[in-house]
Amino acid sequence: MPAGTEKPKATEIERALRQSEERFRRVVESAPNAMVMIDGSGRIDMVNTQTERLFGYRREELLGQPIEVLVPERFRGHHPGLRLSFFADPNSRPMGAGRDLYGLRKDGSEFPVEIGLNPIETDEGVMVLSAIVDLSGRKRLEDRFKRLVEFAPNAMVMINDQGRIEMVNAQTEVLFGYGRGELLGQPVEILVPARLRERHPELRRSFFTDPKSRPMGVGRDLYAVRRDGTEFPVEIGLNPIETDEGLMVLSSIVDISERKQREQVIQEALKEKDILLGEIHHRVKNNLHIIHSLLDLQSARIADTSVQEMLRESQNRLRSMALIHQTLYESKDFAGVDFATFLDTLIPTLISSYGIDPFRITLSIQAEDVKLPINLAIPCGLMVNELVSNALKHAFPDHRSGAITVTVRSEPNTSGSGEQVVLGVSDDGVGIAAGVDIDTSGTLGLRLVLLLTDQLHGVLDIHRADPTRFTITFPLTEERKVR
Repeated sequence: MPAGTEKPKATEIERALRQSEERFRRVVESAPNAMVMIDGSGRIDMVNTQTERLFGYRREELLGQPIEVLVPERFRGHHPGLRLSFFADPNSRPMGAGRDLYGLRKDGSEFPVEIGLNPIETDEGVMVLSAIVDLSGRKRLEDRFKRLVEFAPNAMVMINDQGRIEMVNAQTEVLFGYGRGELLGQPVEILVPARLRERHPELRRSFFTDPKSRPMGVGRDLYAVRRDGTEFPVEIGLNPIETDEGLMVLSSIVDISERKQREQVIQEALKEKDILLGEIHHRVKNNLHIIHSLLDLQSARIADTSVQEMLRESQNRLRSMALIHQTLYESKDFAGVDFATFLDTLIPTLISSYGIDPFRITLSIQAEDVKLPINLAIPCGLMVNELVSNALKHAFPDHRSGAITVTVRSEPNTSGSGEQVVLGVSDDGVGIAAGVDIDTSGTLGLRLVLLLTDQLHGVLDIHRADPTRFTITFPLTEERKVR
């Protein structure tokens, strides 16, 4: 023994052991779970306060009693054998792994428990310290979850990470035509059409790689298959569920056959409506062309040039309306006229109608992608017809050269709500004489522009020269209907 050291006295060792034992008892006593220690014969050697609360016994009623006093009678016959097997191989482990365990209170009521077993070396030999957890709350939640799933209005299927069915509800049996026993333990692909089964395991594995609640197959049509082999369209919601057996996925499956049928009926109705609208626009266009041709025949019989001019202007107005219906007829969208396309067709027709040399007067179109409903497109088309015709007739006398510009754009409404359209026709011709009063002008074209501007609930701005410019601003939203 090294110099300066002395052998510890027996009393010091005993005191250290007592302190260690006291510390152990305090830890057990203050544990949040029931703690019960039994000896090799299965008798209770120690309990803590939580045991008294959980089982309803006083401490003195339990000490020295066989542990089976806390075990329901229906399990007592097997319990001594299980206890002896633990003492034969004492190591820390949960009791009854894979089995439902129950405790018995003094009042005779049973409750579900989890029990952890830990061997303890003592002076009296090996004892076992049991940590007992009351699972009543968890069981209630599990039972509530199962009831919610069982009576859910949709089919509910829970699968494990191997893709095997662990649980189904009553609606699953109704929807797929299987008995519950025929589905449990089967791969979920039994509910997937054969033509889609090859890819399904890969999709399933991708969900378990990134488990989060989401709809399945976004953007794809999903189908399921019944026991009789019939397929039907479905929507599926996926929800990861943490369980004692690991992560599982709970699928909520909705049969959308009726919805698909309704959608099909709606699509067919819309298709028929589109065909009907197209036919209407086609017939209106043809009728306007017939009227145009009748006016043309009438014009050939009249010698008065002023009357011929009036008939030609009426023909141009008819042509403008016919072009709008033709644009709609050739469009896939009957909700709005592509006004840029309309202008590209109308303007060259007007130049040709007046026999203007396109090298003398050039015409420019600056149109954004603006679509107008037909009740706005027709008055706008007529206004462009009138203003361009007016410029062609009066802006360039004595064979002057020049340019006419038509612009159309949409922009935020100055009132702060919705959008407005700005339509403009300008030219670099001689301008409007200072003595001409636009509001009282006798020309039909300008009166039409004023009337149509008012019809659109718009505002007309006129710049008389350098350049001459007519600008009509009107709301594109429903606001224009309320005035």
